[in-house]
Amino acid sequence: MELRFVDYLINYSYYYPLYMAFIWMIGAVYYYFHWETGELEPPKLPEHPLVSILVPCHNEEKHIATTIEYLTKNRYPNIEIIAVDDGSTDRTWEILENLARKIPNLRIIHFEQNQGKAMALNAAALASKGEFLVTIDADAILDEDAIFWIIHHFLNGPRVGGVTGNPRVRNRSSLLGKIQVGEFSAIIGLIKRAQRIYGRIFTVSGVIAAFRKTALHRVGYWHTNMVTEDIDVSWRLELDHWQIRFEPHALCWMLVPETLGGLWRQRLRWAQGGSEVILKYFKDIFHWKSRRMWGIYAEYILSLIWSYSVILVGIIIVVSFLRDGSMDEFAFTPSIYGTVLGTTFLLQFFISLMIDSRYEKGLSKFYYWIIWYPFFFWIVSALSTSVGFVRALMKKKTTQARWHSPDRGIGTDDV
Repeated sequence: MELRFVDYLINYSYYYPLYMAFIWMIGAVYYYFHWETGELEPPKLPEHPLVSILVPCHNEEKHIATTIEYLTKNRYPNIEIIAVDDGSTDRTWEILENLARKIPNLRIIHFEQNQGKAMALNAAALASKGEFLVTIDADAILDEDAIFWIIHHFLNGPRVGGVTGNPRVRNRSSLLGKIQVGEFSAIIGLIKRAQRIYGRIFTVSGVIAAFRKTALHRVGYWHTNMVTEDIDVSWRLELDHWQIRFEPHALCWMLVPETLGGLWRQRLRWAQGGSEVILKYFKDIFHWKSRRMWGIYAEYILSLIWSYSVILVGIIIVVSFLRDGSMDEFAFTPSIYGTVLGTTFLLQFFISLMIDSRYEKGLSKFYYWIIWYPFFFWIVSALSTSVGFVRALMKKKTTQARWHSPDRGIGTDDV
């Protein structure tokens, strides 16, 4: 029987996440046995070059003191901390000044007006003394051994321009928080491992990343007109043939949105930023020298098509129901297809659980909550990707990106 257009949409909406789940699982398992089965103790470094830790801040009076105090407990012996107050309207500047009086290796930069995270990072990078820069969010807690693992890559890889760490969720008091614990393990962690195998990493994690200053200087540091400066700088580094590596031992504890509005704003920003990068570097992708970027570019395009397919299928189902009150022809969801997809996702989370249990104990208690991920987060992903792409198309290229205080959650667990 000849397939209709709607059948193609339904099939693609189903088979794309199924296919990618196996790609990510296979890639992550290969990565694990190739690079992760060694010692858990931090590597012994032949030297300890100065590392500059950059902390951009905007209205972070509730969290900045904790972030800085944890940095002072870092075991790496040679660091400086540069905090940038980007036009905060709360007590962030006052708190930083008080901390600077007590912490000798803390320097602070103050902007009178909000200039955006990229501008804050640029100012801190130019003021830094170290060749290696570690950037973390102002609400994050960096593991005390993370820098050892990060610097190990730079010292052993002269073409390593960046290293992305392993974000972990701190606030787990709500359903959204619990689901995101699983998401950062089962989805984001597996994706970064797999991308490292089949080509390049799509982006460093904005909450924890490290860079070689020489590489940043070559590509022009962070651009101020991009919504997601972390994705943009990742692509410019990799198009300039620098490697970006994933370091799962470099743990960094962060706060995630726990309200629907906060989650939507975050995912829409991510989606728009990814689309801006895809559009900006469209011509560069077709060069043979950029062939290792083809995998992540194709993955993004296919995910964009999937997002619009899911939305179109949803619209067709609603129209069909309103027209004749029947959805019989769309009853594939609870059948064998939905069962296979759900089972595959649980297998994906189980594999990630086995891998990430090396770094964080007690993840198994979140196994129940992750089953809710496809029912809600896939819808959010499809909608945010579709809207974000349109916003990226309409955005003026010269518009400077500024930030606003994000949703930091409604509860924070101890790490």
